[in-house]
Amino acid sequence: MSEVDPLLIDATTKIFEDLSDPQTLNSAGNDDWRSTLWSALEESGLTLAWVPADNGGSGASLADGFSILELAGKFAVPIPLAETLLAGWLLSKSKLKCPSGMMTVAPSRPRDKIQITEDNRLEGKAFGIPFANVAENIVVLAYKGEAPHIAQVSGKDCVIKSNPGLSGDGRDTITFSKTTPIKIAPAPEGFSGQEFCIMGATIRSMQISGALQSILKLATDYAQERVAFEKQISKFRAVQHNLAKLASETAVAIAAAGSAMDTINTATQYNELVFFEATSAKIRTGEAVGEATAIAHQVHGAIGFTEEHILHRYTQRLWDWRDDFGSESEWAVELGEMVAEKGADELWPLLTSR
Repeated sequence: MSEVDPLLIDATTKIFEDLSDPQTLNSAGNDDWRSTLWSALEESGLTLAWVPADNGGSGASLADGFSILELAGKFAVPIPLAETLLAGWLLSKSKLKCPSGMMTVAPSRPRDKIQITEDNRLEGKAFGIPFANVAENIVVLAYKGEAPHIAQVSGKDCVIKSNPGLSGDGRDTITFSKTTPIKIAPAPEGFSGQEFCIMGATIRSMQISGALQSILKLATDYAQERVAFEKQISKFRAVQHNLAKLASETAVAIAAAGSAMDTINTATQYNELVFFEATSAKIRTGEAVGEATAIAHQVHGAIGFTEEHILHRYTQRLWDWRDDFGSESEWAVELGEMVAEKGADELWPLLTSR
């Protein structure tokens, strides 16, 4: 496993415990908590963790950033922390200065493509963009011909059509119509849209693994508290089987996401092994979402469907995250094509190369 700074994780956990407790946010009558939470994260340097120190960031390792996002998943944090980290990472690829404030990235689907005109303006649509309505800046991977470029655009300069998504965090549609970027630069040589999507997919895998750990705890705690027919429902064999299945899906998701994180953290460049590990993780964590959320809601029964209970804060975000940066079915096609092209003789060496 990659080494992670324990002080960083402790500090992040403390911020989330104090300012992003799911039950507290669920009971809040307004969004006043949002600016307080964001300010604390920004002052701690967590929002620009993946930006090098000489570019105004914290210079944390990729493993540190992924671990922060796993924690964010555990708390179902409803702010664009993951998107801002990814935006900072993307801007840093072209050595562009990172702004402060909330950011998001576009596109979030492998099939969407933003074009750059001859006069360096952006044209195209990006669908399902998280937090576009609250982001001050949008970092865009766009193409001039076939050459990828990285651009920073003000959210005010785009047409944003709101879509709350399942979680309410927003999966908005952004229209770029002759949009002038604040700054733009060519992506580094060898950088591709696939590498960007792979990074986004791994972020979502880490968030999923964190959230699954929380719903496992919620379900097991509730099963030990809820009494039916004069005994705890955790004593019923059918419930025990379901909880065991939930635990196994959570464990597999943690292992798959962690393996992808390790591979990306130790890789000197984007390669087939990174693609293999990251796509496998997104496929497997996406599958785990379907199984785990169904079981969690079954165990909770009617209470789990109410606004008052916090289960929905996790399950609805999990359903959004499984589709961001490519769903399991989309990546399964890509992975299958790679394996078929390489042939059986090259598959085993790839599987055993770590």
